[in-house]
Amino acid sequence: MSTSPRPAASAAPTGTDRARPPEALLAHRVPDLGALQLLLAVARLGSLGRAARELGITQPAASSRVRAMERQLGVALVDRSPRGSRLTDAGALVTDWAGRIVEAAEAFDAGAQALRDRRDSRLRVAASMTIAEYLLPGWLIALRTQRPDTAVSLLAGNSAAVAERLLAGEADLGFVEGLTVPDALDGVVIAHDRLVVVTAPTHPWARRRKPLAAAELAATPLILREEGSGTRQVLDAALGGLARPLIELSSTTAVKAAAVSGAGPSVLSELAVGEELAARRLVEIPLADVRLGRELRAVWPTGHRPAGPGRDLLALTRGGAGARDE
Repeated sequence: MSTSPRPAASAAPTGTDRARPPEALLAHRVPDLGALQLLLAVARLGSLGRAARELGITQPAASSRVRAMERQLGVALVDRSPRGSRLTDAGALVTDWAGRIVEAAEAFDAGAQALRDRRDSRLRVAASMTIAEYLLPGWLIALRTQRPDTAVSLLAGNSAAVAERLLAGEADLGFVEGLTVPDALDGVVIAHDRLVVVTAPTHPWARRRKPLAAAELAATPLILREEGSGTRQVLDAALGGLARPLIELSSTTAVKAAAVSGAGPSVLSELAVGEELAARRLVEIPLADVRLGRELRAVWPTGHRPAGPGRDLLALTRGGAGARDE
């Protein structure tokens, strides 16, 4: 008599499940943005009902969402009483974290919106990768507050590509990271940055006691940005053109991921690696005789200083003091 094979128990983890990294489960462990925004509104208004009205949902729906969030996190977040709603101690701490997540989501939204190719764009921005990833989203949020009806399109690439876009008339304002203003462009310094040598904590350099000399850095194959990037230009200038690429990648995120994986040392903007250094996923290697400072610039075609929303964005990048002629 034939028998059918017994189905595997659904609760037993498969090899794929066991191998899945913890990050893949974040969506199940972290509340969604709507729930976090509700918690922030309760903290600000002191009432679940007022928070619900502000967000355009019913009070029962708001109560259900808070209870679901408490079950998900395993802690009580809100004390409810006839006089209103008050955060618990755990709720106050979670609210502080929630604020940072919502701020990051707003920056993500501003950057993603600018990336969309919109035919009604009134401001076309070209930005090198580090600026596009770590500085521009915050500026775009501020610009949206000043000019809510201004559509912005973003073209991201290395500093050489930014110059090409501007000179081809494909962008109104650019941001670059190199040592000098590219030919046929005018510009102004908007910030200062520093490149740092980083490795995974398992790399031998992470345990060295002496600062790294230029000769040793130049002799070591590195995970690098491609030629034409501002990061590569600064490093090549500091080492007399002797930098040796182990891997060349076209985005800061890709270089950082390769370094975190232990593939080798890298040189990146300190803007890009602050979180990884704080979490010890990367280690900064002190340098003995190498200077890797650089200036970040806004640039535009010579004689065509940005006007309108471009002028406003330029002012925002310079601390809101206004874009004055140099």
